[in-house]
Amino acid sequence: MVYEYKRCVLLADDEARIVRALKDLLTANGFYVFTALDGQEALEVFEQHSEQIDLVLLDVMMPKLDGFGVLRELKALAPKLPVMMLTARGGEYDELQGLQGGADDYIAKPFSTPVLLARMESVLRRSGLEKVETIELGGIVLTPEQQKVEVDQKPLELTRREFALLHFFMSHAGILLSRSKLLEQVWGYDFEGDERTVDTHVKNLRVKLGEKAVYLHTVYRMGYKFEVVP
Repeated sequence: MVYEYKRCVLLADDEARIVRALKDLLTANGFYVFTALDGQEALEVFEQHSEQIDLVLLDVMMPKLDGFGVLRELKALAPKLPVMMLTARGGEYDELQGLQGGADDYIAKPFSTPVLLARMESVLRRSGLEKVETIELGGIVLTPEQQKVEVDQKPLELTRREFALLHFFMSHAGILLSRSKLLEQVWGYDFEGDERTVDTHVKNLRVKLGEKAVYLHTVYRMGYKFEVVP
């Protein structure tokens, strides 16, 4: 899988069938999805990917740690993180407990997918993470949906992989990204190559960026960072 959009969702539910279906739905609608099948795994995944995750979809009835417990832990770690509760328990008390615990929305199963997507967009909009048409940094303008890049108002021709790599860098500007993280997010979990692949693509990307290549910093033995310094 190629990382194609900056908004990332952590989906935690103990029903594998629901996880698969929702992951397919969200991926088709431009999200990158991390998954967990119990509460403890949800916290572990969040700790590993906290810099990327923009929204959490959280079931209540999960083994090891229920959704309310996960919600408390997440809000302690990241108070502004948007969290939506997805559950078959639709009672008023459960909804009240979730909202009082800091949940941004609460949806009882079964729910329609258009309603879920609309409520997600509403939560992201309130959190300042609504879908954006372009990313503009230091004279580079990247339009995800059109797979288009302009440098100082001139079109830049990139391969699909180079575009995905630049998109990920610009979406995470100022963040140190290891080669393994780039492989995981841009090439996918099932990629069988090694980390030298990242170096080769970064080298090619720098050549195409020309003067703007100075934004793409190598951090010795650690990875890369895209940063526009005045």
